[in-house]
Amino acid sequence: MMPSSHQTNHVSLSPSLIGSSSASSSIQSPAPPLLQQSLLSPTSQIDNTALNNNSSLNTNPNPFTQRQTIRSKKIKRQQGSSRFITAANKELEPLPAIKDAPATEQQELFIKKLKQCCIVFDFMDPVIDLKSKEIKRACLNEIVDYISVTKSCLTEPVYPEIIAMVSFNIFRTLPAISDKTTSETDQEEDEPTYEASWPHLQVVYEFFLRFLESPEFQPNTGKKYIDQRFVSNILDLFDSEDPRERDLLKTILHRIYGKFLGLRAFIRKQINNIFLRFVYEVEKFNGIAELLEILGSIINGFAIPLKEEHKLFLQRVLIPLHKAHSLQTFHPQLAYCVVQFIEKDGTLAESVVQGLLKYWPKTCSFKEVMFLNELEEILDMIETENFKHVMEPLFKQIARCLCSSHFQVAERCLVLFNGDGVMNLVEENIDKVLPIVFPNLYRVSKEHWNQAIVTLVLNLLKQFKGINPTLFNDLSNKYKDYIQALERRQLEHEEIWRKLEELNIRHNQKLNSSLGQQSIKRK
Repeated sequence: MMPSSHQTNHVSLSPSLIGSSSASSSIQSPAPPLLQQSLLSPTSQIDNTALNNNSSLNTNPNPFTQRQTIRSKKIKRQQGSSRFITAANKELEPLPAIKDAPATEQQELFIKKLKQCCIVFDFMDPVIDLKSKEIKRACLNEIVDYISVTKSCLTEPVYPEIIAMVSFNIFRTLPAISDKTTSETDQEEDEPTYEASWPHLQVVYEFFLRFLESPEFQPNTGKKYIDQRFVSNILDLFDSEDPRERDLLKTILHRIYGKFLGLRAFIRKQINNIFLRFVYEVEKFNGIAELLEILGSIINGFAIPLKEEHKLFLQRVLIPLHKAHSLQTFHPQLAYCVVQFIEKDGTLAESVVQGLLKYWPKTCSFKEVMFLNELEEILDMIETENFKHVMEPLFKQIARCLCSSHFQVAERCLVLFNGDGVMNLVEENIDKVLPIVFPNLYRVSKEHWNQAIVTLVLNLLKQFKGINPTLFNDLSNKYKDYIQALERRQLEHEEIWRKLEELNIRHNQKLNSSLGQQSIKRK
């Protein structure tokens, strides 16, 4: 059995222990029994953590004199994972080159190098185990070249050793995601957090990818070791804060999905669970964009007609993803998946538009712009019959966006009418659409603060007038009558209030005079 992310013999050290010299050494043998013998006791970890925490309490910066220091600490540029093994420090010994060994001994030497690469080092301390780190890096590069150019090297005995080596290196407990309470501008300026052990980790990922893409790879043999537990651990790694790692994981998971037919339903189910947990529970997961990108290619390969489970996935998972606060980080990939579903089944456009209207943002302008972008793609594909079912609520929302004081929302909404697909739908249903949007268009043309928006609105009104002049003139006259009625009502209200104020003044005068007479009589 391959080691899982919970069963690998790695010690979960606290952040304070990772940087200490006591947590910096590693063992030489990668065999599981030896790894288990080298685990630290919980007591020693707690003691060291307490000591380091006590020392950090005495060095808190003064917020009034060291503001720049505090700000720099908010952006973590590098981090390590809690997976290092402490034991007697034994340096690795370089093994002979595989290409120099006789052909009969190359497989055995290849397996020895795989076992040697199972040892994981602490990269948070840049000065320890330098020789061993370099030996492992050279060994990893050698085995990458070996499986790339050597024929008949992927025999059945090496499969478990390869999976074990990959598991020991990449499966680990990821650091907790810190809560980001900064503004959106600060989040965009923050640099991503990089994995400290990337010099080794990158080569391991490259080796595993070459292994999966090799023409000699046998899925029937690989499925014994690349099972559901292995895939679950791969999906957990998508929460890594290092974008380089997530990008390689995306390619690896796509290759696994393509080669192992028996794992496809499981992969889709696990991605489904990640999305549901993100939407309804924690809303914290770094790899949503990468998983949606994989999902886009999966949806593209769905057979027609779509299965009911796929339609439910769209309605219950993809549509609710639009309400996430971090939508801007994965909206292009999400919109692509939604459009792929509509291309497969045009009747889904109606439910998609209804879902967008349900989760339409009320106070977030940049999310409204993203919704309008996605809506334009959908309206270019929607069929006329489906459009008629959502036409009224859709253009009521568009009319509200036209009146937005945020000029980018109003501008994007007006640009929506420049598309041929949208205008064709509007022309076919001008008697229903124009009465909905005309009042807001007329008001924006008179009251909006941005002159560019006013110009766009006037051009659109001219365009509508050219489509149906009679209807346009009727609506214009009705709206002018409506405005005049409002003005008359306002004047009537003002007159009523003026009369009430006069009555109040007279009443107060009478009251004062009567009180004055009573006081005179008493005297």
